[in-house]
Amino acid sequence: MGAQEIINSLNLKPHPEGGWYRELHRSSLRVTMSQESRCALTSIYYLLEGHQSSRWHIVKADEVWHFYAGAPLELFAYQPIERGLVRRVLAPPAAEIEPAAVIPAGTWQAARSLGDYSLVGCAVGPGFEFADFSFVLDAPGHGDHFTGAMRPLRELL
Repeated sequence: MGAQEIINSLNLKPHPEGGWYRELHRSSLRVTMSQESRCALTSIYYLLEGHQSSRWHIVKADEVWHFYAGAPLELFAYQPIERGLVRRVLAPPAAEIEPAAVIPAGTWQAARSLGDYSLVGCAVGPGFEFADFSFVLDAPGHGDHFTGAMRPLRELL
């Protein structure tokens, strides 16, 4: 199947950070986070076409990315305090490649397909809420971080 066939068959919709998604699950279980009740877990399908990217963004919860199909996915995680960048490639298991990666809460993250498309799943716990999502482009001083090894990744803003 091609990207458009998958988008249609899974009934995916445009995601604000880029790409296509559909929520699969929103847990009925609740957890308390900073005196606020939240669902315990959410999960989505997420598809990036080769010309799209998951723009640099921040989620205030842990996120686990799972590779499903298509081309390998390049996933970036950046810790702004330590200025540490980690690049992972998600694909079917092989030497030094795993099909999943964890992005801790508050980490800057971005992704892009290394081919025509990549289909992945993302599970967030406590559950994802758009109120806890922000673009790095809106973070004060973000431009100071896109130098050196980060300079080429500025295009993902």
